Amino acid sequence: MSSEHKLHINGDAHTVHDPAVTIIVVTFNAGIVLEHCLQSIMQQPFKNYQLLVFDGQSTDDTIDILHKYNKYISYWQSEPDKGIYDAMNKALPFVKGKWVYFLGADDELLPGFSKMAEHLHDAQTLYYGYCYMCSKRTNKRLTAYEVAKVNICHQAVFYPVQIFIKYKYNIEYVVYADHALNIQCWGDPNIRKKFMPVGVAKFNDTGFSSYATDKVFEAQKPGWIKKYMSKYIYIRYLFRKWKAKQKRELNFR
Repeated sequence: MSSEHKLHINGDAHTVHDPAVTIIVVTFNAGIVLEHCLQSIMQQPFKNYQLLVFDGQSTDDTIDILHKYNKYISYWQSEPDKGIYDAMNKALPFVKGKWVYFLGADDELLPGFSKMAEHLHDAQTLYYGYCYMCSKRTNKRLTAYEVAKVNICHQAVFYPVQIFIKYKYNIEYVVYADHALNIQCWGDPNIRKKFMPVGVAKFNDTGFSSYATDKVFEAQKPGWIKKYMSKYIYIRYLFRKWKAKQKRELNFR
């Protein structure tokens, strides 16, 4: 496939006219794990979903796998993109569900996904559970301050589609655009947040965010907290950073 070639395919079987959830899988040269990810979606008892796959024009066997599972995918396309969050933004205009759920090609849905999906009722509410990384549970119920400090993994979150009318991923942030989005969401009083103690997905510690850095976001993060969260949270965050800096300086003495 040449670098200029674009491939757009509509799935011919899995068509849900009024889906509750749109699952978006973004991938690039991840054929070795993609099939397992797709199978974990298809094995879910919850079937009221739309599945979109946005590939960054892979050169491995990804396209063959997508053709193999074409009848289970609502829509997929393969073309160059500017990274993970650009692919996520590209998928948003195709969303038909009331909630949007993002999954990486190396992630695996757990039965808890269906349990969560069956309890989505309020279209103004962001629902979130927890995930597992290498058998270790991730988050619990989170306050806005906790989200300001440390990101929640996007595999735990069901975003109401209205969020993406107001916000998009900032592709300037190559690793933590999802953290920026979550700061916006937790700081937005019009978006309700509901935690459900359910394990939604598994992901490993070898993905892009495990080794890449995002110096641009880290430099601009205090500004995001100041803009979207309360003054109290912003001051508390700055104080925490100051204390961490003091501790580092003491350790170097």
